[in-house]
Amino acid sequence: MDRRQRATAVRDHLEARRNEMVELLARLAELESPTRDPAAQRPVLDLLATQLAATGMATLRLAGRRTGGHLFARPAGPRHGAGDGVRRPRPFQLLLGHCDTVWAHGTLDTMPVRREAERLHGPGVFDMKGGLVQLVYALRTLADLRLAPAVAPVVFINSDEEQGSPESWRHIERLARRAARALVLEPALGLDGKLKTARKGVGHFVVRVVGRSAHGGLEPEAGASAIFELSHVVQRLYELAEPAAGVTVNVGEIAGGTAANVVAAESHAVVDVRVPTREDARRIEAAIRGLSATTPGTRLEIDGRVGRPPMERTSRNRALWRAARRVADELGLEIDEGTSGGGSDGNITSQHTATLDGLGPVGDGAHAAHEFVRLDSMPERTALLALLLLEPETTAQPDEDRDEDQDAP
Repeated sequence: MDRRQRATAVRDHLEARRNEMVELLARLAELESPTRDPAAQRPVLDLLATQLAATGMATLRLAGRRTGGHLFARPAGPRHGAGDGVRRPRPFQLLLGHCDTVWAHGTLDTMPVRREAERLHGPGVFDMKGGLVQLVYALRTLADLRLAPAVAPVVFINSDEEQGSPESWRHIERLARRAARALVLEPALGLDGKLKTARKGVGHFVVRVVGRSAHGGLEPEAGASAIFELSHVVQRLYELAEPAAGVTVNVGEIAGGTAANVVAAESHAVVDVRVPTREDARRIEAAIRGLSATTPGTRLEIDGRVGRPPMERTSRNRALWRAARRVADELGLEIDEGTSGGGSDGNITSQHTATLDGLGPVGDGAHAAHEFVRLDSMPERTALLALLLLEPETTAQPDEDRDEDQDAP
């Protein structure tokens, strides 16, 4: 069959399984998995491991120290080429997702999983258990239709993304360094279902002011107010923002002092920074670390960095976006692209390989009480993913932006 016939076959196969996909999503959502409860992740990972094994994948559980661990899956069978006696790593493409959510235990009591026409509501259905369902059914469809990707798909699902991936980061980076491309199953951007071709980098800083205490009524001049100095620091932090260029700085938390009649000896501010480019990250980080106190008797102590680098529109990422548009055209879909102000594990993979994010379902309400998925979007979005998996490696070939580090295991 030609490419359009193949696209039709994939889409029709998935449309016939829409109710199965909805049932699996409801089961996953009913397994509450708050990000800071390691034990809560295990039932979700167990279910996903079973589902992936049914598609012909061999699964491996990676234990976590402070998390619920992670799930790795690859096609069952030999891992290296054969025939000439030389062991060569097979090229692979990385399917990436997370099973943790921001929702605490008991959320289902006030926010139950429920279907209303073509919407499924519930904690985590949009961010990002819907994407996990699509991942499973894309692989299942390829297996059912005997369509074998030229580039082997491997799956990595972590349980700490909502915490910033502290334990899984090294696994993701190691895989990304060797992958031909990374396809991230985070939810789509907006109700029109844009793919995420850029994400801002995310920085977290704590600025602490150390002053000198004194009685606020008897001898205030003997003190040096950390709160007074912090008021100036906050203003200088906001002056670093460049909204037109996409650079944002937000002081989200301030605290300090001990009592109204005491000159404050300590205060601090917690700062969130979002930047669209690595150059912006370097510049803003240097500016924050370069702040100095202006109030006599006070000093600043500054910790933090731009820890999650931006996902930029590199040439290799653009090649993967063009491949997605070609596949969408074969499916009769119109897709667009956008930039997300939030970070994901796609920010990590983009430093090392071609990355496309936002391949999950269309919906709204990530981290919000009205969270939902548009069920009619799931078969077509899953078809898009399945067909992307069939694209040859050359459509996302790394270029001059590629990190050539070959030391990763």
